[in-house]
Parts: sequence; structure tokens; C-alpha cells
Amino acid sequence: MAADTDRAGHVTPADLRRRLADGDPMTLLDVRDRTEIERWRIEAPNYHHVPYMKFVAAGVTGDVADLLPDDLHEPVVVVCPRGEASAEVADQLVAAGVDAENLAGGMEAWARLYDRVAVWADDTTTVYQYQRPASGCLGYAVVSDGEMAVVDPLRAFTDRYRDDADELDATLTHAVDTHVHADHVSGVRALAASGATPVLPARAVERGVVDGTDFETIADGDELAVGTATLRAVALPGHTTGMTALVVDGVLLSGDSLFVESVARPDLEREDAGAADLAHELYVTLTEQFGLLPDDVLVAPGHYSEAAEQATDGTYSATLGELRGELWTFETTEAAFVERYDRLQEGV
Repeated sequence: MAADTDRAGHVTPADLRRRLADGDPMTLLDVRDRTEIERWRIEAPNYHHVPYMKFVAAGVTGDVADLLPDDLHEPVVVVCPRGEASAEVADQLVAAGVDAENLAGGMEAWARLYDRVAVWADDTTTVYQYQRPASGCLGYAVVSDGEMAVVDPLRAFTDRYRDDADELDATLTHAVDTHVHADHVSGVRALAASGATPVLPARAVERGVVDGTDFETIADGDELAVGTATLRAVALPGHTTGMTALVVDGVLLSGDSLFVESVARPDLEREDAGAADLAHELYVTLTEQFGLLPDDVLVAPGHYSEAAEQATDGTYSATLGELRGELWTFETTEAAFVERYDRLQEGV
């Protein structure tokens, strides 16, 4: 171990994400309290947790390096809530001869990381994928002939969508949710305040989850015009009864129906005994609704997990044909599919 300076350097959230995606060797050292870590953390192959107060005590005794794991991979990137305590720990490690860096801004800065990557394009239309590594949320912007629609927007990034529309020389015309989200706060209402037309699936409004008077609705087969592009609604119930995907030419914005590494959970809307009904509905969606789509359609999902692998273009996407060949759900029987979700619900 060696260090050239007495103070640790800093790594930005964007740089850390790139290193993790590239598989660069490192140790991610999280010095937050365990309760904070249990809520959320950065997923890394070589992750190690040591509370900040242990480093405070070790700074007195001079045993800082003893707190590190035996399978240490340098550099050590230190993480805390705002980048302050982690900066102290990183400096301690450098003084002890360890190659260490501080995550600038800490987990608060990591939560603000939001990448935009082109997932598909033709001569007039580009579909962009928004990626939030802090939560695994994916959203989309469809930009065509001077107009822009945002699909599954996050409220925390309302200003980002507006800024991107300006950058792309487009007018933000629509804000669309594929379903009523239980895992993030939607930005549809906030974007509507900026002049975008807010759109929700008709079945979600019919179910009474939201007040439909503030929204336009789409049902299976309906179309939205964005510039010269057409967004066609496809009902894909199962995760929720109102789950509605959007097809843009050869791209399926699948929401939370199908991911690149798995399929949706059917137990979030009804829970308990009602989940079995949605599991049956999800199986029909996967076998019959998706059966109407060709193998070469590009599936662009609403989330990704640690198990997901990025495509070579940096997006989380895959052709439907690839997923049909890789995911067990397309090869099993309906009874086995429902039984598996029953067992998961029971914690088996």
C-alpha cells in the first residue's frame, strides 16, 4: 500500500458509477450507521461496512488499517451521508498508507445522479433512457420533430426534464405514467404544471387510485402523437391491473411488466390472496400479450436490479427474443408460475 499525499482525493458519483460498471477493482467502504445502510446502499462486489465512530476510536490508537478487510482491493472509496465523515476517514487511511478516495457529496450526491442515454433512434425520433443508480429507476424521453414526452418521470428530477427539453430544442408536450407507482414519487403532476399534458392508464383511474379529472387517460390501443412519432398503448396487467406499456416503433417501454433480468411482482396491488389472481393475469400477459410482439422488439423496462447487465450501448435493454430465451417465465406452465409466486409470498 502506498500513498503520495497526506490527503485523500475525491471521486464523483458519475466516476464511481463508471468504475462499478467497468468492473474496476476497488473496495467500497461505507461508514454510515447500520440503520442507514439497511434503508439503501450502493451495490458493489467488494463492499465493506465499518461505522464512522470506529475510525474515530482507531484514530486515537493508531489502528486504522486494522479495520479494513483482508481481501482489500485498492483504491478504497469511502462513503457517508454527505461526504464529510467519509472525507475524514479517507484522510486517515491515506495517512496509514492506504490508497483511499472520498465519494464527493456522499449518498446525497449519489441520489442525484441521473444519466440520460440514447436507447433507440431513427431519422426523426430518439428514445432516451434515464437511469438512476440510487434506486434502479428507469424513465424515458421520446423526442421527435421538436416535441418531447417523458415516460415514468420522477418528481425529484422535474427540472432536469425541463432542462433536457431545452437542450434538445424540444417542447415538453406529455408526461406519462405506465402505472401508479408504489416505489417512487411520480413527476407527472409537476410536469403538468409546466404545460405538459398529464397522462395515466385508464384502468388505474377506473380503479379509483387517482382522481382522473386532472389527467388524460389511455387504454389499450390508444395512441399519443409526439412530433412525428406515435406512442401506442398496450395493456399489460399483472404487476398492477392498470399496467400499460407504450410502443414507439420498434421499442417497447414496458414499465414494470418485464425487465431485462426478471418479470414483475404481482403482489403489490392486492397482496395476500389477491396476488394469485394477478399472478394468473401476469402469466396471460407474458404469454399472450407479449406473444403478439415480434422477437426483434426492444424491451426498455421501468427498473433494473443489481442482477441486471447493461447492454453494450450502456442502456438496460434487450430484445424480446433474447428475454424469451433467457427468462424461465416464458417456458413454464401457468400452474408452476403461480405456485412460484405463492411460495415467494410465503417466504419459501
